Amino acid sequence: TFMEKNTRYTGKTANELTPFIPTHPGAILKDEIECRGISVPRLAEDMGVECSDLEDVLNEKRPLTEKMALLLEAALDINAEPLMRMQTSYNMQTARHDRSFMEKLAMVRRVAAVL
Repeated sequence: TFMEKNTRYTGKTANELTPFIPTHPGAILKDEIECRGISVPRLAEDMGVECSDLEDVLNEKRPLTEKMALLLEAALDINAEPLMRMQTSYNMQTARHDRSFMEKLAMVRRVAAVL
């Protein structure tokens, strides 16, 4: 069977898999904006935000906020909620790859176990 042949099979469905590299919603939005041939400075102006703020999201230098997601939803007709779920997933995966934070988390778990 598939499970016997594939030692990497996790028993998870595609929706439950965690990507090896977290995907920032800015990367998806940047591709969409480029594919549509939209000027980022013009889009920022139309949305009433600083161009540098929008560029920082698109270049994955800052997180997508709820307000920015809603503005992008209005401007591009892209549902804001999946973008925000993607941002939350990105944040969680990034935190799980932060070695010093994971050490702190392990310490808290040890302390909590004796309470």
